[in-house]
This record gives sequence, C-alpha cells and structure tokens, in this order.
Amino acid sequence: MTAKHQRLTLALLALLAITGAALLALSGLRDQAAFFYAPADLRRAPPAAGTAIRLGGMVARGSVSKAADGVTTRFVVGDGQATTPVTYRGILPDLFREGSGVVAEGRLDTAGTFVADTILAKHDERYMPPEVAGALHKTETLER
Repeated sequence: MTAKHQRLTLALLALLAITGAALLALSGLRDQAAFFYAPADLRRAPPAAGTAIRLGGMVARGSVSKAADGVTTRFVVGDGQATTPVTYRGILPDLFREGSGVVAEGRLDTAGTFVADTILAKHDERYMPPEVAGALHKTETLER
C-alpha cells in the first residue's frame, strides 16, 4: 500500500470514528432533551404522560397554595390562552411569585397536572441584582 492510500485510509477511519462518536452522543442526549411548551401548546397537542418537557408561562395570581407538609406547592401557569395546574415538591426560587414568569421542568401526569422537578423563576428586562442596585444607589448618592 502506498503512502497516499495509507493517508486516505487513515482519514476515512478518523471520519468514521468522529461520525460514530457524534451519533452515540446524540442518541444519549435524545432521552434527556426536554421540549418547551406553553399551556396553549399542551391543550392543542399534549405529549404522552411521563415525557420530560418544560412548561413556561406566567404564574396566575391567587393560584399559589402550599400543602400541609410545607414542601409541596400547587399553582397554575397561564399564557393568556390556556392554563395548566402545576405541582412542585421542593424549595421555590426567591424570584418565584404570582404574576411573574416561570419555567418548570417535569412531566405531565395522566390527570393533566404538570408535576415539576425543577422550577426556574424568570424576571423581566428591568431586573437588576440587589448588589448592583445597591452599588448604583451609592454611586448616585455620592454624585449629588
């Protein structure tokens, strides 16, 4: 075999190995992928019960209630077109409150309630971390 054929064979084997590694990684991630749904999307085409998804929307005012165990929270997420009841067992983020945005990761149960594993509270574009706001306030005070 000539040097040219050896290089070509080595390049093809490297390409085959890279393709195989990419396919293996994608097949492993396929089970971990969580698709994003709004409550209206869930009403139109609900995924199969037990499928990992992300639910996003606004926490409905007056819908947050704590269970007697002190850890389970129930609330409703809406998007202006539909609402979805959510149950979460755990500590809620500090930014979580009624009327604010939320992304919940979990699964839809057979009754149509979203059982969240993780809650991510969202803030609007005007949000400023308290440390930055405090430093900005001190700077404005010093400039006066």
